[in-house]
Amino acid sequence: MTEIGFYHLTRSPLEQALPRLLGRVLEIPARALLLCPDPERLRALDDALWTCPEPDWLPHGTEEAENQPIFLTAEDQPPPNGARHLFLVEGAESAHLAHYERGFDLFDGNDPAALEAARRRWRAAKEAGHGLTYWQQGPRGWERKA
Repeated sequence: MTEIGFYHLTRSPLEQALPRLLGRVLEIPARALLLCPDPERLRALDDALWTCPEPDWLPHGTEEAENQPIFLTAEDQPPPNGARHLFLVEGAESAHLAHYERGFDLFDGNDPAALEAARRRWRAAKEAGHGLTYWQQGPRGWERKA
């Protein structure tokens, strides 16, 4: 089963939190797939990853998936870039979790609808037998909560 971390954004927006998490995956070294169901939002995240200050280089793209260490897509699919890490943003859900070692479900804790949707995804992942962890932004970074 896939280990899924739920990342509760409370102190910074997705555009600031996402690059550091993706950077950690690249340090392993490993590949990632980012699934965002909204194509316009996906383009905005693509731009944000090119201009983020830390890490200063996140090789990624939305085309030629097999060549991308980080592949960004709006289409739920098995990892075309060989990724073992799946990032789910903006409420994305995947029918292909079994292809990944680790999932990252990032959600806006300041949005009541996003928070309720994350709770629903947590319950569904738990019922499916996935390993779950819950992380919340704290004053010194991500804090694992019980």
